[in-house]
Amino acid sequence: MTASFGTTTGTLTPTDPKIRFQSFTGLKSSNSIALTRNLRVFPLPFCTPTLIRAVSTPLKPETSTAETKRSKVEIFKEQSNFIRYPLNEEIYTDTPNINEASTQLIKFHGSYQQYNRDERGTRSYSFMLRTKNPGGKVPNQLYLTMDDLADQFGIGTLRLTTRQTFQLHGVLKKDLKTVMSTIIRNMGSTLGACGDLNRNVLAPAAPFMTKEYKFAQETAENIAALLTPQSGFYYDVWVDGEKFMTSEPPEVVKARNDNSHGTNFPDSPEPIYGTQFLPRKFKIAVTLPTDNSVDILTNDIGVVAVGGGMGRTHRQETTFPRLGEPLGYVPKGDILYAIKAIVATQRDHGRRDDRKYSRMKYLISSWGIEKFKNVVEQYYGKKFEPFHELPEWEFKSYLGWHEQGDGALFCGLHVDNGRIGGKMKKTLREVIEKYNLNVRITPNQNLILCDIRSAWRRPITRVLAQAGLLHPRYVDPLNLTAMACPAFPLCPLAITEAERGIPDILKCVRAVFEKVGLKYSESIVIRVTGCPNGCARPYMAELGLVGDGPNSYQIWLGGTPNQTQLARTFMNKVKVQDLEKVFEPLFYYWKRKRQPKESFGDFTTRMGFEKLHELVDKWEGPVQSPVRYNLKPFADKETYEAMEELAELQNKSPHQLAMEVIRNFVAAQQNCKSE
Repeated sequence: MTASFGTTTGTLTPTDPKIRFQSFTGLKSSNSIALTRNLRVFPLPFCTPTLIRAVSTPLKPETSTAETKRSKVEIFKEQSNFIRYPLNEEIYTDTPNINEASTQLIKFHGSYQQYNRDERGTRSYSFMLRTKNPGGKVPNQLYLTMDDLADQFGIGTLRLTTRQTFQLHGVLKKDLKTVMSTIIRNMGSTLGACGDLNRNVLAPAAPFMTKEYKFAQETAENIAALLTPQSGFYYDVWVDGEKFMTSEPPEVVKARNDNSHGTNFPDSPEPIYGTQFLPRKFKIAVTLPTDNSVDILTNDIGVVAVGGGMGRTHRQETTFPRLGEPLGYVPKGDILYAIKAIVATQRDHGRRDDRKYSRMKYLISSWGIEKFKNVVEQYYGKKFEPFHELPEWEFKSYLGWHEQGDGALFCGLHVDNGRIGGKMKKTLREVIEKYNLNVRITPNQNLILCDIRSAWRRPITRVLAQAGLLHPRYVDPLNLTAMACPAFPLCPLAITEAERGIPDILKCVRAVFEKVGLKYSESIVIRVTGCPNGCARPYMAELGLVGDGPNSYQIWLGGTPNQTQLARTFMNKVKVQDLEKVFEPLFYYWKRKRQPKESFGDFTTRMGFEKLHELVDKWEGPVQSPVRYNLKPFADKETYEAMEELAELQNKSPHQLAMEVIRNFVAAQQNCKSE
């Protein structure tokens, strides 16, 4: 058996057949048969050759007479006493906000300071909190706690993120310590969910009981533990120094403390991070061959696959999204050491003067993969084994009902843009509490209810359907794979709408589909972000919309349904009201000129952007062809006119509204049958 691990640095895998899995539950047979795992690691690129080191480093310092230039954030980190000061004082002041240094430091604690950008005049400050849930695992107790906190201290909603975590918006400064300590005391954490360190580690959310899936989840948890800050600043600030630490596997402790090849800061409270932590955020995902539910190629390190990074800056063509490159294979027992070597390389050589170029992808771009690999191998202490090709990737949503493999079931629920509120929130609370269910968050902002007994399936299905949580076959296919970041009103980086704008964008796409003759069952991957930071990973979408001005988007084309190909910029500064003019010719010619089973993303790549621009520029509307068939749900003119009037109020076509009514009716009937 093998498992891959990838980074924006390379891939690693095990070849020693005698490696034993003593610490991974479910990977060792009752006869203690030795198993082996393969691990792959991949790198990312750097933009300029300037070398900026950490303030202190376990490596031998280079001789240089020039003063090292550092960003303001690097100064804040250095003077913070390991991310404590001045935040530990600022949270007690009477002002509704915190100062500049604390605004940067609180990110390491899992929070961002925000204000409502819809309001004019005096800024109304609040804080967003983000949890840390490796592999998206959420115990029953933590889910119920987050649900309560959203009502008591937030804006009444929970948001599921693209990195398998919760976001809680609208927390006031005076309530921060109460909310943070409540999360900590209820099996949760926000430590490292933001900031210049390892973020939440992704893994397939499906709770399958196979050895492979359990290994992926446990590896994600071990990596998260390895790279968790050790200096205690989080607990000092929020629970007055009281520690809430779970026991760690011995191999994690051993790998963290090992300094055989200069990866650690000796005698430091932060043996891996030092005083300066990393130059920027760092993202890792773990998965299995073929399972690309985690968007593996967009991470700094991909265990089993290559990684990359999605952030960029408008009008800065030296910033860019990038997919990972293969590094090699490592033995299963070396996974944690290989990851630490990659992290140490980025820590010591990633740029710290300009944060736009501080991600690991720019380091690899500057050095090239071979130099990067050579440096990582110095920290690793050995050569990577040759990279092996993997089977083709497949996007898996895990929506609907599935068997876990232990006699229980799980149910994957589609949640538009990950926003849980209103009747949906109330119903989910009732179901999760009544049946004592654990849940998992998916990288596509959906929710999985776990450990469901067969006898519970019918009553749970009925209650969920009444709250609009339908089986995926009753959800518009466009919605099933669409994602958007929160953007306005609270994100300080937003340039235009995303979460609030995507419903109308999807309606527009659906209307164009109908106009050009595409079937309802056909779909494309659409992702929308309010700025170029790429939180909803638009650069992997078949159709990505990236905010570049008020009510304006860049259009990105060329991603694939299985998220293995990077999209490219097709058009800039397209106003919302003009999107349909671009969509219509693109979808029309996809319908008529595509090859058998060719996806929209592959079609745009094959046609080439020059040809597509020509088609858009010359577009005068679709050629009308005789209608071969038409579903006529209206018995008479009066019914049609009434439906037309209702549809107009909802910004839909009469046909769209009629189909929606019919689908909901059929879904209700199906639910009745299953009772």
